[in-house]
Parts: sequence; C-alpha cells; structure tokens
Amino acid sequence: MDDEPLKDWAERRDAKIGRLRAVPVVSGDGPRASHLHPDAPRVIERWNGHDWEPYGFAANLAEAKAILHPEVNEPTPTGPVPKLLGSGTGKHRKPQSPTTDGGGPAQR
Repeated sequence: MDDEPLKDWAERRDAKIGRLRAVPVVSGDGPRASHLHPDAPRVIERWNGHDWEPYGFAANLAEAKAILHPEVNEPTPTGPVPKLLGSGTGKHRKPQSPTTDGGGPAQR
C-alpha cells in the first residue's frame, strides 16, 4: 500500500487549525447553505484540530463574510498604478511598415 507518512498527514491537519466557517442558525433539519438563508443569523465556528468550536456570532451573511474574509474589506491602496505592459509591439499587434519620408510605405 502507498500510505501517506504520518508526519505529512499531521502537517496537513495542523495547517487547517484556526480556519473559520459560518453556519446559519435555522430551525429544522433542512439545508443550511448560506445562499438559502442570507438574512439568517450565523454562528462563526473555529476548527481546533479535532472539532468545530463556537468562535463568534454574525447577524447575517454579509456580516459573516466580513468576519471570514477581512482582506476583502481592506481599502485599496491609492497610489500610482503600475504599468502592466512593457514597451514593444507584442505578437498580437500588426507590425509597423518602415517609412523613408514618414508619409507612407518605403520604396525599394
């Protein structure tokens, strides 16, 4: 058998410690998907390596997303935008024809 070494498995499991998830608080055994109940309150749970434990509370899906993904809510830097394209003609551009007098195609 090609079993995974225990060390690799433990590293993969430990990498998930601290992960957060939002679980809607709805009654019954129905589906608990976030898109079905966007206005329902959420319990924020944290993975401790063995079980999901209560971590926080959110009033709705939007607030839960702000807790789970805080990097999305950070303001974008307001500075000069770097130039993404360098100089050159690029393969997709039509090549320029050489001109002798600047007014048309070159004569041979």
